[in-house]
Formats: sequence, structure tokens, C-alpha cells
Amino acid sequence: MTADAGLISLTAREAVGLLRRGDVSPLELVDAAAARIEATDAALNALPTLCLDRARDHARRIVTGQAGPPSAGPWLAGLPIAVKDLNDVAGVRTTYGSPIYANHVPDRSDLMVERLEERGAIVIGKSNTPEFGAGANTFNEVFGETRNPWDTALTPAGSSGGSAAALAAGQVWLATGSDLGGSLRTPASFCSVVGLRPSPGRVAHGPREQPFDTLSVEGPMGRTVGDVALMLDAMAGGHPDDPLAFDAHGESFEAAAAVGRPPRRIAFSPDLGIVPVDPEVADICASAARRFAELGAGVDDACPDLGDAPEAFTVLRAVGFVAGLLPVYETRRDQLKPDVVWNIERGLRVTPVELARAELARGAIYRRVAEFFRTFDLLACPAAIVPPFAVETRWVRELGGVALDNYVEWLRITSAITLTSCPAISVPCGFTRDGRPVGLQLVGRPRGELALLSAAAAFEALLGLSRLVPIDPRGPLPPGGGTDPAR
Repeated sequence: MTADAGLISLTAREAVGLLRRGDVSPLELVDAAAARIEATDAALNALPTLCLDRARDHARRIVTGQAGPPSAGPWLAGLPIAVKDLNDVAGVRTTYGSPIYANHVPDRSDLMVERLEERGAIVIGKSNTPEFGAGANTFNEVFGETRNPWDTALTPAGSSGGSAAALAAGQVWLATGSDLGGSLRTPASFCSVVGLRPSPGRVAHGPREQPFDTLSVEGPMGRTVGDVALMLDAMAGGHPDDPLAFDAHGESFEAAAAVGRPPRRIAFSPDLGIVPVDPEVADICASAARRFAELGAGVDDACPDLGDAPEAFTVLRAVGFVAGLLPVYETRRDQLKPDVVWNIERGLRVTPVELARAELARGAIYRRVAEFFRTFDLLACPAAIVPPFAVETRWVRELGGVALDNYVEWLRITSAITLTSCPAISVPCGFTRDGRPVGLQLVGRPRGELALLSAAAAFEALLGLSRLVPIDPRGPLPPGGGTDPAR
């Protein structure tokens, strides 16, 4: 193994430990990441925009002490990361996956990016995303398709697919993502990495024109639960430019994950009662969830009533698209992809009564879920209803005889959880018979990231799957597939 290969195989926590002790320099890690990207990204298209000169300048400032540890908060000490192309990075091409913004270079970074850089993260590149994050398959007219390193014939899902693929292939140690209907959790499941959707307000973002939106959040992705917890520590906290962001009050998510404390009682549902699930995926997730019993937890088949979530989410998401993209729709409709146009036009048809019913339904869902968590510590279910599918397939249109009429419908198992405002994490839990990754979604109590990460870390240690990445991109599976994930 070369020195660079040894560096890229480290977890983020291990790499940061070396950086803090001075055993490796930020410049060495930037070079290792750059070499890995050069070796693997032609097959993946995960990081289409790189900013290596900017990254090396930042690394030198850290090495010379010009960019030292902040007075408060954790210190990442020069760890290279990827930032999803929905988030601005000052001086770096940021397209939002849209040809309308193909040459856009912002002057200021997103609040989340500013905070990460202040705390020692080095942005090395932008990860690919579908146009404006719409769609759970990462492709766009600017950069093309991103492919799954476990099988390059398959999609890494979306909309944080570029981040997930980059992590799985060892291009970076940490990556940012965002999640409205499942965009952190679904790609994590498809790429066998970890993605956390935090509580709204946990991570400051913007400045933006919809500062009071609670459906879309920013969050961390990593190869392990501990890595995700480390990144959440560096991301979290209030900011005056985000009216919903709240202070962390000194709690350490990394410390909570290090403890690995199992829950007392969890509930498992194969489908949340609202969507069909591939039988093999359901079986893998059920078997994985039952293993919590080995940690001393009670495991019951149970689920809060989420029957009104799909319609409420569809309405609220559509109205949000109108608020965010109406000026673009009115002037550049012909340049938007059909999925974005559909979402906006669905929102334009929403009546005041429909909107009121959706808001009331969301409130009722929250009350039912809060009551549910008086009995259970966690809710477990699949993070995706199917394993990774062909990259040319834009979305799952039918499953188990049930038609899924638009690209949002197949995400119900994650979008329903979005409406609860509860933190949710996807953790690798197994592979299908032909070697495709499957993730288990774990949902915690409102603002319960500490307990959620601790339980997820205990689960991860029990299953022992986290060391299977990084991997070299692999071509299509042979006929008949195979059962060895390390093939």
C-alpha cells in the first residue's frame, strides 16, 4: 500500500487525529485526495469541479498558523472535504446542477461552508447533484451522470449522490449534503456510507430567501457514524443570519458516538405503512434491526401513523419550489428539467385549503410521533425502498404492482420522516444477493441527535460493515451477480 493509499483509507477521525498531532500535514492530505480523485473520478463523475489551488492556499495558511483553531468549537485541522454543488463556495464555480447557472461563481460562501472552513475544513471540490437538488438520481445537463462505485452501471441516488460516491471511493474523508425528501439518507444507503439528516436549525445555512423553511436541511456524510458525528460538531451552532439555527450548548456529538450506547427499546417497520418495499430490502433491514436485541434493546414491530404524510409532503414541497424558483420558472422555463417544472406547476395549482390541510396534517404527524417516542427510543425502517438501480433509470415507477406516478413518490419512506422534524440517519446494514448496498434508517426523538448517534454507533460496531470502503470503482456485476461485497 502506498502512503497515499494509506491516507485515503483512514477514517476522518483518524485523519484529524494525525493532523492535530502534526504527524501529517494538510498539504499531504490535499495531495492524497487529489491523486485519488484523478485515479477514480473518470469512472464516477462524483466531483466534477475541483478547487485544488484554493485548497492548497488554505492548507498553507493552516500550516503557517494564519488560520488557527477558533476560540470555540472543534478543530478539523486541515481535513479536505467535498461540498455539494447546491451550496456556495466563494470563488468556486457553483452551478446548482443547472445550465442556467453553469458559469456562476459566488463571492460569498454558504454559512455552513464558512463555519466548516473556520473550523479547519479545506474545501477540495464540489460534488455533483441533480438540478436544484430535484430528483433522487444524480444527473444534470451541466456535468452529466454520477455513478455508483459499487457498480458503475448503477446510480448513487441523489440528490447528494456526488458526495456519497466520493466518500465510498475514498476521494474525501467527509462531505456535505442536503436533505429535503431523503437526499442525504438515500445516497448513503445506495453507497454504503453514513448520512445524517439533522433537526431543522441544528446546522445554520443560507443566507437565503426562505430562511424559515424547515423541510430542507444541511447535514454531514461520512464513512462511519463517528466521522459523521465529528463533522456535525464542526457544522452545528447558531448564526445571526439564520433565524432558525440554535446553539449547540457545548454538547459533543463525537463523544456521544464514541460511547456507543444502545437504545432501550426500538420499533421497526418495513414500510412505515405508506409505500411498497422490495422484499429483499425489507428482509435485510428487518434482520439488521432485530440485531439490536444483541445489544440488550427490546425490538417491536410498530410505527406511528404516517398515513397523511405523502399528500402533505407533496403539497408543501411543491409550494416550496414555487417560493424558491418562481422567478427562474417565469423567465427560463425552457431551460429547467421536466421534474423541476412539474414541481413548480404542482405548487402553482395548490389552493389555500390544500395548503392549510397540509400544514395541519404536519402538525398532527408531529404530535403523534412525539407521543410514539414516549414509548420508543428509536424508529427503524429501510432508508430506501429498493437497492441501487440502473443509472439510466430516473426513478422507480412501479413496485409490487403499485404505480409511483412521479419522482417524489418512491421517496415516501424518507420524506414522511422529513415532516416529523426528527433527526434521521442511514447506516449500512447489508447487501443484496447480487452485492448492492442496503441502509437502515434510524429515526431519533426531536432534537435527539446525541442519543441517535450513540445508538447508531453501537449498531455500526455490531454489524462491522464500515471498513468496506473506500473501494475502487467496479464495473457491472457479472450475470448472476455475487454475494461478496469485497469482490
